[in-house]
Amino acid sequence: MITGIGVAVPEPVSQQRLWEDFFREHFADSRLARRVFASAGVTRRHTVVNPLTEPPTHWSTAERMSRYGVEAPLLGRRAVTAALEAADLDVDAVGMLVVASCTGYETPGPDIRIAASLGLRPDTRRLLVGHMGCYAALPGLGSVSDYVPARGRAAVLLCVELTSLHLQPPTTDPQQVVTHALFGDAAVAVVVRPGGSPGDGDPVTGAPGETVPPLEVVDLASHTDAGTGEHMTWRITDLGFRMGLAPEVPDVLAKHVRPVVEELLARNGLALHDPVGWAVHPGGPRILDTVRDELGLPESALASSRAVLDAYGNCSSATVLLVLDHLRGTGALVPGAYAVALAFGPGLTLWAALLRVPGG
Repeated sequence: MITGIGVAVPEPVSQQRLWEDFFREHFADSRLARRVFASAGVTRRHTVVNPLTEPPTHWSTAERMSRYGVEAPLLGRRAVTAALEAADLDVDAVGMLVVASCTGYETPGPDIRIAASLGLRPDTRRLLVGHMGCYAALPGLGSVSDYVPARGRAAVLLCVELTSLHLQPPTTDPQQVVTHALFGDAAVAVVVRPGGSPGDGDPVTGAPGETVPPLEVVDLASHTDAGTGEHMTWRITDLGFRMGLAPEVPDVLAKHVRPVVEELLARNGLALHDPVGWAVHPGGPRILDTVRDELGLPESALASSRAVLDAYGNCSSATVLLVLDHLRGTGALVPGAYAVALAFGPGLTLWAALLRVPGG
């Protein structure tokens, strides 16, 4: 049962200012770059490394990883603390910590550093989910959801992504233009507790004056089209990690998203019209349009996804959790209601989670 979500982000910077004061020159004021930045669906992003004040364009990978080692545990700790407070859970009750991140490496990793800084018990299980990319939150959610009923203890999933560390040198590559127009930094943590815990099924306190519903993780599904693996890549270079993002990605997604979602729903006795909430990873405007059209959803079903894209950009694995957090606050998820979370990433891989509000 998801009973708390915590969000932590660094300082915001507006998309317009990023374009005008840095990326316009970075991309030689090309018409393509101007159009991509204007149509990305992003108004602001959050960055631990702001290119307006300290552009990491020519930082070595070692320099970028050193910064990751400082920033990721700090941001992650804030998110986990917020999630535990939202769930009204003491750190001693946490039996497992799962950390997903594809934007940095170090050992001891952020899982160890965050566990130590929070004072988690020495016997707390830790799992580090690395380099899965934008869909990593859902297999991470599957791991904690399997652990919780098996062990009768609470678990925490943390997604922490610092994409701003991987700003690449100037280029005319359209894929790099799209990448740099979309991505931002965020950490989001989710607390999962055993069903039947005191207060489960009751609204959870959120922002002042607000309540948000707990969510049961009902089922998960995944599909990988390995033949299209080169359409989305995340390569380690001497100058950080470089993303490849082919324009064919929405077409591959269009082929698979409906069959995967329909099968997930059908084995739980549901059809496409049954879920009232949709938390779709906003990989970009075209991705959201593709999901809407292939599933036959009204545009309103993507309101939370577009709101997160607008306010945060694409924050890799943390993004679908940002969307889920936004969706929980809309009031649409009443007792008994179902929701579907969808995320996509390298592979090409699609993950789906079926969620339900207890009661009803």
